Amino acid sequence: MKGVLKLGSVSGIKIEVHWTFTLLLIWVAFLEIQQGGNLDRILLNEALILVLFLCVVLHELGHALTAKRFHIKTQKITLLPIGGIASLEKMPEKPGQELLVALAGPAVNVVIALLLALVVPVRSYFNFDAIVTEEMLYEPSLQNFLFYLFIANVMLVVFNLVPAFPMDGGRVLRAVLSFKLGRVQATAIAASLGQTLGFLFFVLGLFFNPFLILIAFFIFFGAYGENQMVKRNSLLEGHLVKEATLTSITLLSPENSVQEVINIILAGTEKDFVVVENNEVLGIVTQKVIIKYAKTPMVLVKDIMDKDFKMVDAAMEITKVLELMGREKKDFFPVALENKSIGAVDMTNISEFILLESAKN
Repeated sequence: MKGVLKLGSVSGIKIEVHWTFTLLLIWVAFLEIQQGGNLDRILLNEALILVLFLCVVLHELGHALTAKRFHIKTQKITLLPIGGIASLEKMPEKPGQELLVALAGPAVNVVIALLLALVVPVRSYFNFDAIVTEEMLYEPSLQNFLFYLFIANVMLVVFNLVPAFPMDGGRVLRAVLSFKLGRVQATAIAASLGQTLGFLFFVLGLFFNPFLILIAFFIFFGAYGENQMVKRNSLLEGHLVKEATLTSITLLSPENSVQEVINIILAGTEKDFVVVENNEVLGIVTQKVIIKYAKTPMVLVKDIMDKDFKMVDAAMEITKVLELMGREKKDFFPVALENKSIGAVDMTNISEFILLESAKN
């Protein structure tokens, strides 16, 4: 993701904050100034946002470290104005494991809230009438700061456990339903609730707070994407790479020039290529690289090819290749059968395979 500030790493998991996070800080300061708040109030609110997002990082680490127990890696945690996102390679498909991973995040916030309740006289804030309580809370003090943090963590637990995708509660619901209904049907139910909630947030955002519209889009399309991914994986279950392999492809020589590759691209539909010499795959060349060197057409393929590639076994499941594409950030891989190159596989051909398979059902 572009425009991120790297804060460090925990247990090999990168912690990043997206530049749009600063918009939240500016928005909070603007609202406080608009309400006539002084510098102390502004600093209190800004500090609260920063500490709250530290709680969000701990929340996401709860997910990530629990997933690690099930041998699922997390590349990074990214902080956005709407919260944090842990980039897990995938969610566990076993309902029991997914349930634990989904609950781990909110559990962290429950622990934080309980610890804060030990040092903050929470009950005292509810022993006065609304006017007195409001006056107490307006005072920029450490006790009020901790009380706000306590309430914020409670709200994080409640919001995240709403039983709709892509919140943790949606994953909890999916995991519970999966024991009886199976993953596909359970996902469809949780995703439908998520999209309904997204629509509700959108309507509320139009009348009350524009920020809710942003959250609405995140929820709606997050739920839709999860449902489509699970349907796709169900459709691909049991299918192997060899079924979606491109076998009628042009093999480049290391001595081919960029101009020769351009001619091949213009003459047909191929855009990515495997580079072979003496029946050995040496690298790959993508359309993006060819465009980059289009101004120097005499450059040879051997000087621009990507040597850092992975060979995919024809007997590998297609779903595993999709996971590999996600990890490697590449969508084109040479394919081998019994250590002999037989073609390549790319996202376009897999998508066509999915389309044709879905037409059969």
